[in-house]
Amino acid sequence: MPAQTTVNRVRNAVTSRFEARRARRSLAREIAAYRTPAERLELDLIIGRHTAEETREIDEILRAQAAAERSTFQALTVDRT
Repeated sequence: MPAQTTVNRVRNAVTSRFEARRARRSLAREIAAYRTPAERLELDLIIGRHTAEETREIDEILRAQAAAERSTFQALTVDRT
């Protein structure tokens, strides 16, 4: 039985990681939907009602999205002379 228990633990761990990644991607899509300045302000107000620990994942997603936007903008504005 120990081998079956190990297999079950590994299977559960893989499933948990898969579900966590899926949930994070879903959250990132929801956050990305806040595009206008008014929507971003609304998101900031919502986040501001919670602790840093509670919003850690959202903050990480926002930083990653901002970095991706900067990279895209810089790629589009490269001097091509």
